[in-house]
Amino acid sequence: MSGITRRMLMAGAAGLGAAMAMPRWLHASMQIGDWQLDTLSDGNLMLPADFILGPMPADEVAPILARNGIAPGEPLTPPCNVTLLRGQGRVVLFDAGSGLAFQPSVGELPDALFALGVDPADVTDVVFTHAHPDHLWGALDDFDEAMFYNARHYMGAGELAYWRDPETMNSIGAARQAFAIGAARRLEMLGDMVESFDDGNEVLPGVTAVLTPGHTPGHMSFAVGNAMILGDAIGNHHVGFEAPGLLSGSDQDQTMAAETRLTLLDRIVADDLTVVGFHLPGGGIGRAERMDGAYRFVQDG
Repeated sequence: MSGITRRMLMAGAAGLGAAMAMPRWLHASMQIGDWQLDTLSDGNLMLPADFILGPMPADEVAPILARNGIAPGEPLTPPCNVTLLRGQGRVVLFDAGSGLAFQPSVGELPDALFALGVDPADVTDVVFTHAHPDHLWGALDDFDEAMFYNARHYMGAGELAYWRDPETMNSIGAARQAFAIGAARRLEMLGDMVESFDDGNEVLPGVTAVLTPGHTPGHMSFAVGNAMILGDAIGNHHVGFEAPGLLSGSDQDQTMAAETRLTLLDRIVADDLTVVGFHLPGGGIGRAERMDGAYRFVQDG
């Protein structure tokens, strides 16, 4: 398969600019044993506030938003942090970003990789937390071929079965039908490049799958040493930590997702884990601290 994209065709001319833009795309870094973990920006989403906050009691949410500098009703612009893990002869991406077909404010992962000196051909493994557009759609390049054409791709068995099931389009609801169509098409194009795994499996050496369902039916997080790569199991730094039991409009099974957040936050604090969140600020690396019967996100650095 061709690994050339329009972005790559422009890479020679853009090289100097990309190098100068490194701080924009390379968000945060940490060392985990012999693994180097970096988070790279794929841009940010543009969401109406109700997409997340719609089911939540306004009086409970208002002081949380105020503490976090978010005005009532203003659009939410969560960052998209793709995790890059390098070591043991592997170059691993957790999720593949949005590509160029989702929102105009995302799709920057190829530029971020280029700025870091990583070619798509270098990527050995792509491990998906789930199959929503901002996590899966960037797995194909501008010509509908595999962006990371030398890589093995991995998705949890339940998640993979859900998005490959033709009935999902009919059951997911009108607001998310495009998600189902887009996921099914991309998974069909990737074909047998995608392998499945189950909860508790060691997907790669030192990378263990942790089932965290609710945001999607088979959503997975990943334990790597003393870190937990969250995906969207905790999808923001405000209500997701300070009111984790509230139902969020962004989750497909809102009740299950709230239960997952509460269980996951208890584990994170009890085990003193570093968290790496796809939509958390400042590159997404930090920790959870108990606060007034709930939690708060404390960004590293």
